[in-house]
Amino acid sequence: RERGRPPLASNPMNILIAEPLAPAGIELFQSQPGWNAIVSNPKEYAQHLAQADALVVRSAVQVNQAVLEKAPKLRVIGRAGVGVDNVDLDAATQAGVLVMNTPGGNAISVAEHTLAMMLAMARHIPQANASTRAGKWEKKKFMGNELRGKTLGIIGLGSIGREVVKRARAFEMRIVAHDPYVTSTIAHDLGVELLELPKLYAAADYLTLHVASTPETQGMLSREAFAQMKDGVRIVNCARGELVDEAALVEALASGKVSDASLDVFSKEPPPAGFPLFAAEGVLATPHIGGATEEAQEIVGVRIAEQVVEYLTHGIAINAVNMPALSPEQYRALGPYATLADRLGNFAAHIASGNPHTVRLHYFGKIADNATSLLRNAGLAGVLARSTSHRANLINAMQIAEQRGWEVVERHDKRSVHTDSIRIDVETDSGVTSVEGAVVLGKPRLLQVDGIYCEAALAGFLIVMKNQDVPGVIGHVGTVLGKNSINIANFSLGRREGTSEAVAIVSTDGLVPESVLAQLKENPAVKFARSVEFRG
Repeated sequence: RERGRPPLASNPMNILIAEPLAPAGIELFQSQPGWNAIVSNPKEYAQHLAQADALVVRSAVQVNQAVLEKAPKLRVIGRAGVGVDNVDLDAATQAGVLVMNTPGGNAISVAEHTLAMMLAMARHIPQANASTRAGKWEKKKFMGNELRGKTLGIIGLGSIGREVVKRARAFEMRIVAHDPYVTSTIAHDLGVELLELPKLYAAADYLTLHVASTPETQGMLSREAFAQMKDGVRIVNCARGELVDEAALVEALASGKVSDASLDVFSKEPPPAGFPLFAAEGVLATPHIGGATEEAQEIVGVRIAEQVVEYLTHGIAINAVNMPALSPEQYRALGPYATLADRLGNFAAHIASGNPHTVRLHYFGKIADNATSLLRNAGLAGVLARSTSHRANLINAMQIAEQRGWEVVERHDKRSVHTDSIRIDVETDSGVTSVEGAVVLGKPRLLQVDGIYCEAALAGFLIVMKNQDVPGVIGHVGTVLGKNSINIANFSLGRREGTSEAVAIVSTDGLVPESVLAQLKENPAVKFARSVEFRG
């Protein structure tokens, strides 16, 4: 079975749990009939990789190329948490392995930790605790500030950022935010004012980060950014250490531009000995525990188990990070069309001649209203399946096509009088092969080949023939197949209007070998004959 092609629920599965997972999550895996949950740890999990269909990790295990090479059966990696920094997404995609995470599962825990950091800075709680436990009573030294009335700048209004908003509003803070992917309507509903970064920097008394680490966001709190901020600003980072230029933060703390910084994350974890920030005044540090609550670990453990089970049993990829993101409802609606696209692509590849350089996918009818990236990947996987040495699937098909230098074009015809259908054109150095199909009673069905109407089920074993529609061809086919003990299950013939150019699709009970195809082509009217096999 190819990677990326989810098996039926009844098939046995080996789920390798490489890091601590909530007991309820483990129990969910164990409750699947015939499934085997291998509970291991970061030091010993590698010995089980060869048999793993799924790998579940948190943040300690680094899933790189070497790990993937030891796991030939692996279909999915589940990250019980938000970030996937510890997973080589390019390598996983190349291997056709789905990667999924659980965004929002620890949102409340991280948001509460963010507010705890803010309160600790406002009331000097760590310093006051140390002083009091040392036998001192320094009430005047630890005069604090209220959060009420202060301006909180939030960078990133994802699930965590929005939970921070809810809690900060309870403290009667003014909240401004920056997020280029959030509309003004959503911001208004949250009671948040959207600002460009320079204005947010200038306005914030407290600044908290809740964005992913990307090339655009890495080092965003730089010397230039700190220069635009208020004197005495307080910084909170419970997102990713790479977001902050740590050397610039040391300087900003020393100059008083930043009065306090609360950090739960660092560019290198754990930070090395002699880490400069730990010698700076006004730094509160915690060991990446923002999401480390019993409640959050329970939520993400159960969610990742549910997602892995859903993918391996029904092919529905929830919170995937290296393939088209669709809701479960969209997957269910588009699933039959993904199968159709895959089989059309496979069919086209079998009957095309020459080396492909362009694949065009044309969507007709209501399906053209949908996000079609899933259908695109399925169609490409079908085209690639016949020739690639890699196992092409929904996850890596686009990447492999790009590596081959193929041009991939999508066209949407929403107003077409067609039924919901898909046409795939494969252009090679020898010409263009065009096939079109639809979903009929839930099954993929061929409608046209090179513009000639010829209907047949895209299943089982087929012979595809291009021939002149002259007397004796059908009889010749029957005679040759009968002589070779090959039973005909169905026969469909179509002819281009006004010509004798025809296409025949013969469904048989078994794969027709090349020797029999050669016998079919002995009739001068038969110009082309090839076998196509569909599995599953």
